[in-house]
Amino acid sequence: MSDEPEKFAIEEVDGVEPPRRARVEDVVEAAPAAHKPDYLEGFLKEKPQGIAPGEPGGTLYEGVIAALRDIFDPEIPVNIYDLGLIYGVDVSSDGDAKVIMTLTTPHCPVAESMPGEVELRVGAVPGIRDAEVNIVWDPPWDPSKMSDDAKLELGML
Repeated sequence: MSDEPEKFAIEEVDGVEPPRRARVEDVVEAAPAAHKPDYLEGFLKEKPQGIAPGEPGGTLYEGVIAALRDIFDPEIPVNIYDLGLIYGVDVSSDGDAKVIMTLTTPHCPVAESMPGEVELRVGAVPGIRDAEVNIVWDPPWDPSKMSDDAKLELGML
């Protein structure tokens, strides 16, 4: 190899014609491929019929669960839903949500702020008119209440 830089030829032009736009008439129709019927097609996309928005599986209820999954315990890198801190969610037909939850311990550093954050996040779900959070200590929280996802995240599985 030589140390001399490569030289390129430069051609000056006045203009370039724009490329031709594709037209529907240009499409060559191919023979349809043999389609193997998919017996699950549509089945997995089908949503359950007759579920009220506030019932499990309904849009409001699932929106509340999604909001709860966005709130993380500051000491444990897992959301409060999978951590097992949520004992119950009830959404009325009027859009009133009640969340029954606990904390890992009564002396939890976020004992004062966590219920307020849960109330704000649940209340921000579209369609929720009012949110109420009740803290309970019975039954006390223990690691067995965590979901398998949470246990996996924490290396407990």
